[in-house]
Amino acid sequence: MTERKTVVYPNPQVLAEAVAARTLLTIIDLLSEPNRGRVDIAVTGGTDGNRVFAAMNASPLNDAVDWSRVHVWWGDERFVASDDDDRNAKQAREAWYGALVEEGRMPSANIHTMPADTRGTEEIAAASPAQTDTVLAEAAAEYQRELTEQLGDEPALDIAMFGVGPDAHFASLFPDHGESEIDDPHVLVAGVRDSPKPPPLRLTLTVPMIARSKHTWVFTSEARKADAVKAAFAQRDNPHAPSSYADGEELLWLIDEGAASKL
Repeated sequence: MTERKTVVYPNPQVLAEAVAARTLLTIIDLLSEPNRGRVDIAVTGGTDGNRVFAAMNASPLNDAVDWSRVHVWWGDERFVASDDDDRNAKQAREAWYGALVEEGRMPSANIHTMPADTRGTEEIAAASPAQTDTVLAEAAAEYQRELTEQLGDEPALDIAMFGVGPDAHFASLFPDHGESEIDDPHVLVAGVRDSPKPPPLRLTLTVPMIARSKHTWVFTSEARKADAVKAAFAQRDNPHAPSSYADGEELLWLIDEGAASKL
């Protein structure tokens, strides 16, 4: 388990700009390594994630990145229709990578979105829990296949970024919901049914997959997240505070003064 390093910033905007700069500079550094063909990053959604996307777009460092060699993945996704506003990928496309694709700087094949729910409303409503679990398991297996096809039998991300909820969840790993305790190294993606935060169906990377990352960055802001940060810092691998499971070759917590106010 990697030792956690924590950096505290004055406010949410400075935090977002710092995470954006760190992301862009790290991508540039990684791409400069000899014999490296690509960089693979997993991004997150939410308020803090969208602030980071905006800061990345506004940064002059954006123009220094060879985006044709960057592949984008997701740490988790809401299992809804592909055009649903709840989709993390849709929000990220509108806030960030869509412009890179439209400008021809990033091939659309470099965007690895998690599967969407292709069922109709009536079919979703009529599905039993067992049927829903089967659909989620098939979607999780599909994304895991894509990870292994792209990154090898033991896939690892270069950068994995995650926000934190007020309940201390990260990715779609929720308190006392079981998925955060998956420790099978062969299970890289999991389905989540009855998520305590809507929408109820989700897909998520598992802790074993996240822990393989070269750089794992957890970031969050505002005083309303202070209890979550305190709980995550109090004990590692605590199922009541799933973000305490975050791990990687490098583990950074990047937070603002509000989120750090109870440490």
